[in-house]
Amino acid sequence: MTRRRHGSWWSVRVDLLGGGQAGELWPHPGRIFAVAPVHTFHMFAEAIDDAFARWDRSHLHEFELPASGKTVAELRFIDDIDPARELDADVLTLGEVLELGAEFRYTFDLGDNWRHRCVIGPQEIDPGEVLGVVPDRPLPYWGWGVIPDPYGRMFDGDDGGTPIPEPPHQPWPGPDAPEPMFITEHGPGQYTRTVRIIDNDE
Repeated sequence: MTRRRHGSWWSVRVDLLGGGQAGELWPHPGRIFAVAPVHTFHMFAEAIDDAFARWDRSHLHEFELPASGKTVAELRFIDDIDPARELDADVLTLGEVLELGAEFRYTFDLGDNWRHRCVIGPQEIDPGEVLGVVPDRPLPYWGWGVIPDPYGRMFDGDDGGTPIPEPPHQPWPGPDAPEPMFITEHGPGQYTRTVRIIDNDE
């Protein structure tokens, strides 16, 4: 495979398919990243986990490359390594094994299996145009969807049995708090419902 020049950048779409207590997600939350082929898989994994709001990083993760049948993981945490099939995420760069238009997969937490479909765009991009800067690491520049909490928590202190607390009387930190117009109820992987609060003057 031809190596990409050092200054090239890709657009990589990442869709979260589901996992953990959220189950299968539809529509899929997604993020689009600016990624350089010289970035390692480890750097890209960190960028994905940042963009999908993962606070607990003490879990194994891996990439799957369907075209070659190989996986990319942090080999320093694996005891039984098959060098013919497993590649090292800490040193392997995306440009060494992927190219424009390629599709691959990323799984965070091999127990809860937060699965992502990753697709590289058909053309190179200019990070200065999409980000306004040329970063030293992969960065998201577009996104959509509700990101489920890895443990299904809906509020601080949610232990699965504590009732959802009432909203504060004055959530805005000041005397000029705007009156709420909408209330959004969200059950991870189940529903999101937004209810408009009717104005008494209507």
